[in-house]
Parts: sequence; structure tokens; C-alpha cells
Amino acid sequence: MAGLDESGSNPDVSLLYDINGLAKDSPHWFDRAVEFVGEYGLLLALVLLVVWCWWGQRKRGTLDDAASSVAAVVWAPLAAGIAVLVNVPIRGFVERPRPFVDHRGIDVLVDGKTDFSFVSDHATLAMALGAGLFVAHRKFGLVGIGLAVLEGFCRVFMGVHYPTDVVGGFALGTAVALLLSPLAMALLTPLAKAIGRSARVGRLVWSRPAEPVAALPGASSQAAAAQDPDERDLAA
Repeated sequence: MAGLDESGSNPDVSLLYDINGLAKDSPHWFDRAVEFVGEYGLLLALVLLVVWCWWGQRKRGTLDDAASSVAAVVWAPLAAGIAVLVNVPIRGFVERPRPFVDHRGIDVLVDGKTDFSFVSDHATLAMALGAGLFVAHRKFGLVGIGLAVLEGFCRVFMGVHYPTDVVGGFALGTAVALLLSPLAMALLTPLAKAIGRSARVGRLVWSRPAEPVAALPGASSQAAAAQDPDERDLAA
């Protein structure tokens, strides 16, 4: 079911030629760099961003805060996986060929793309990770969304997707990450709390504050009062 205008008057096709045409005028080394970044590099960067965010969220002051924050971070890759699974029947229903199949003059930077074009898996994965991170941490999420947009541009530059393939991937990844987030948090947060209480794997969720040093004889009571309330609770 192609169902999409493939004529040259289609703005989608025109934008494809405009963006992919940049590859014809760019140096060979730049094309190879975009090929690597668009195929592997940006997704790897997003995975590292998720790990970085998880590492920081473990350092929350209380177990409850850390558990809810880590659960939100964990949701990002889970949302990406679910979004790609949802995309399987969408691709089979639309059956849109890759741009280079129907259009001449496309500079294809990566070989072996024989499956259907709509929706872009890479764009779906990237935006689901970015939107999922936005649920967990606004700044990390904005960086992730920026990387996802760059991923989408690279896919069109490489000649393997139409712009609407990318936009569809962005929409699908965002929808899965945000719409299913309340249910995911309701399921993942109790699990994260249970893991955080474990003596063996608790640090996966909560990097517990160090035990306070025992007070020297004669130390003032004001110093004890100034101690962080969470630390006092833990010491007790």
C-alpha cells in the first residue's frame, strides 16, 4: 500500500532531493562520517546519554526520589524498544519503498537497505529515547531530542528515508514514550524501590550517602542538628 504521492511535485520528494543533494557537493570523508553517525554514532550517543542520566539520578537524597527518577530513566530504552515493535506492522501496512527505488539521482551512502521506508526505525528509536529522557530529566531530554533531530536529518541526507519517514518516526517515538509513561512509572517505580532496598544490587537505584563519622566527645549539639535529616535517619 504505497498510498503516497511519489511525483516530483511532492514537497516530501523535493525536500528529499534538497537534503540528499548536499551529499553530492560534500567531500567523500564527510559523507563517510555522516554515514557512520547516522547509522550508529547518534544512537550510541543516546545510549551513553541514558547511562549518564541514570548515574546522576542514583544520587538523589532519598530512596523514594532516586527510585522514581531511575524508573523514569529505565523507561526511555523500554519505550524505544516498544516503539520499534509497534513500527513493524506499520511498515508492513504502508509498504513504502525506499527513496532510491522510485527516484533517480539519489546519492545512497549506505548499502543493504531492502526493507520498507515508512516509518524510520532510527528516527523512532532516537526520538523515543529523547522523549523518554525528557520525562526523567528535562536537560538530558532536550539534549536527547536534539540528537534525535540530527539523526532524522542524517537519514534523509544518506538517501535512505523520505522526510515524512523521519517525521513519522518522531511522532511514533514521542507518542509511545509520553502516552505510556504513566503506566510505565506505576509499574517500574515500585520495582526500583525494591531493588534500591537490596543490599547486593541497591546501588543500581540509589547511591546511598556515606555513613556519618561518629562525633568526637564534647562535640556541640548544634553540629548534630545541622546534619542532613536523611543522613540522621540512615544513621539511626
